[in-house]
Amino acid sequence: MALKVAENNRAKAPARHTIAASCRAVLRTIKTQIARIDAEIEALLRTAQPLARTRSVLCTVPGIGPRTAACLIAFMPELGTMTRRQAASLAGLAPHASDSGTISRYRSMRGGRPQVRTALFMAALAAARTKTPLGAFYRRLTQNGKKPIVAIAALMRKLIVTLNAKLRDDLCKQS
Repeated sequence: MALKVAENNRAKAPARHTIAASCRAVLRTIKTQIARIDAEIEALLRTAQPLARTRSVLCTVPGIGPRTAACLIAFMPELGTMTRRQAASLAGLAPHASDSGTISRYRSMRGGRPQVRTALFMAALAAARTKTPLGAFYRRLTQNGKKPIVAIAALMRKLIVTLNAKLRDDLCKQS
């Protein structure tokens, strides 16, 4: 996907026609490869019953689509088997202190799995626009003076905790 974005930007940049034509050809190839990979992922998720069930549970949460669900299944297979704090930390969404002595600094998110964090960022942006409790949560944070990016980060954490709980509850039902 990053290659697709880069080639798309190169094709739009002011350059000679031959370079733009070359970028468009590379972009067509990348799009074909992405479509092929997406089809393989879809086939795998359709044939493997546990993965299909996991995806259906994940897609019930607003903001989580098929691509985000596939990313979470691939990069965070432990989801549903841990505590909420462990899930947030593994996704890189837990606040980590940067204190020293009597100095207390801003707690920032770091570590974890960057692919999960990226996927959840896009899902949080989508969820923030909905008229669901997740959207209301985002709006409440921004109305209370939080910066929009901080509110999105909080929504990302709420998403991963919610997804973990939904998968945990679904696993308990199946047993």
